[in-house]
Amino acid sequence: MNPQHPEQVVLLDNDAMPIGVADKIDVHTTDTALHLAFSCHIYNADGEVLVTRRALSKLTWPGVWTNSFCGHPAPDEPMDVAIRRRAEFELGITVDSLEIVLPDFRYRAVDASGIVENEVCPVYRAVTADTVAPNPAEVAEFAWVTPSELHAAAAATPFAFSPWLGWQLEQLTAPDPD
Repeated sequence: MNPQHPEQVVLLDNDAMPIGVADKIDVHTTDTALHLAFSCHIYNADGEVLVTRRALSKLTWPGVWTNSFCGHPAPDEPMDVAIRRRAEFELGITVDSLEIVLPDFRYRAVDASGIVENEVCPVYRAVTADTVAPNPAEVAEFAWVTPSELHAAAAATPFAFSPWLGWQLEQLTAPDPD
């Protein structure tokens, strides 16, 4: 990120309509304004889903396991472009077969430090054939797991996962046991 051009997010009203922009660093506080984001679940050719553990240096939920990656579209940036940009930045991968799976996902969560996430956050699914090369500032570690393994792990140890992943998994169809 260029300090002269800090990353910006799109601010939203309660009806999810854009009402302005703000610097990302100024938005994620103990009183976070509602803003636009996205989550993406990446699958491989074997049907496994990529889960990532957030870097310990992350402002919110450091060190917890979560979906493949998340991000924020820049003002006037199409969502598919933002997702592809973030996949490359966080994981060093390209994505194909991008599809929206939870178009109306919205959540508010407070982490242990008091920082609030307050997002309209549509959830996408995509596929990659690339080798994951994570950005260490974003991702501490990663694993490919079956969807049923992910559902079971998140149900058994919800404290080890981001709250938004748990809520997304509740809304996504639970897979049949392997």
